Amino acid sequence: MPTAVLTDRERTAVQAYLRLLHTVRAAFDDDGSGPPHDRLPPVVPPAVLAEAEQALRAAGLTGNEEEFFRLLHSWCPER
Repeated sequence: MPTAVLTDRERTAVQAYLRLLHTVRAAFDDDGSGPPHDRLPPVVPPAVLAEAEQALRAAGLTGNEEEFFRLLHSWCPER
């Protein structure tokens, strides 16, 4: 399988997205304990989202999700 060679900015965007993905997954990871009405809504720190948005802008990928996800899949195929 060919490996994508990402620019530094593309790599930063992919890494920021993966951090965001892991943060969102952790926020939604609920062990199911307690009644649903007692649980707080999941919170994703704004800084994590801002980091991902800035990295996408810097890589020139804002609004080009197809290209971004192609890069993501070629660099990290299990995502």
